[in-house]
Amino acid sequence: MRLLFAGTPEVAVPTLEALDASDHELVAVLTRPDARTGRGRKVSRSPVAAWADERGIEVLTPAGPREPAFMERLRELAVDLVPVVAYGALVPPEALEVPRLGWINLHFSLLPAWRGAAPVQHAVLAGDEMTGACVFQLEAGLDTGPVYGRLTEPIGARDTAGDLLGRLAEAGAGLTVDVVDALEAGVLQAEPQPEDGVSYAPKITVEDARVRWSDPAFAVDRRVRAVTPAPGAWTEVDGARLRLGPITVDPEGPDLAPGEIAVSKHSVHVGTATDPVRLGEVQPAGKRRMDAAAWGRGHQSVNMRCA
Repeated sequence: MRLLFAGTPEVAVPTLEALDASDHELVAVLTRPDARTGRGRKVSRSPVAAWADERGIEVLTPAGPREPAFMERLRELAVDLVPVVAYGALVPPEALEVPRLGWINLHFSLLPAWRGAAPVQHAVLAGDEMTGACVFQLEAGLDTGPVYGRLTEPIGARDTAGDLLGRLAEAGAGLTVDVVDALEAGVLQAEPQPEDGVSYAPKITVEDARVRWSDPAFAVDRRVRAVTPAPGAWTEVDGARLRLGPITVDPEGPDLAPGEIAVSKHSVHVGTATDPVRLGEVQPAGKRRMDAAAWGRGHQSVNMRCA
């Protein structure tokens, strides 16, 4: 089949590569426009665009898929199907109707759980023990379309959102190719999503990533892992922001009030509503990541606290 692939971030690349290596014809990619990123705010291509540039594949970067120029090019390409992974823009009904088999989307949850932009992060934050990925038919509703295929993936006790998303991206690539193959063969029917079990996963904000030390230790741990690597967990110490890597709940640690810090030669503990947690790596504003003990030895002050 003739395919147009739609995706933007690095997590979309495994599926893009798998489709390119398949028996199908990848005629172009659709991705978000170049954007300013990083500390230097340099304009850069999306990972999907960069991948396609290296291989001489046509790249479409409309401000949105409603643009008349994009709609015209979509019709000219005469694709059979548009597989989507984290494209990052809503697709209007008029665009969904152009390809012969429509648009299908790889979503990193077991739908109807965690519909929305950040399913993996919310699964970790909620303490789910199992997640997965689904390929479903894209329609006007938010991740509401019927499902063609799914896979499951356990969430480990130390998994960060980045760990989990990496595994799902690789496994989901194979799932997507299998669905595309089956659609070409005409041997696959989509199943409607259940009406029960619907939950939503809105985009995680920087404020969502701020640690609440008044929460129980297990909730603090989940929050830190859910926002690692992006946007990154953080707290304030003496009025300055401190980014936090994954932490460890330590029931044998010192008795501390929520947010109270205890620095020893080899560790830094912070109190929560229950057990204290031991910090791993930290990153002070404007500096590199470092071991928490090294940071603590250089920043001790009277009654130092996290806020």
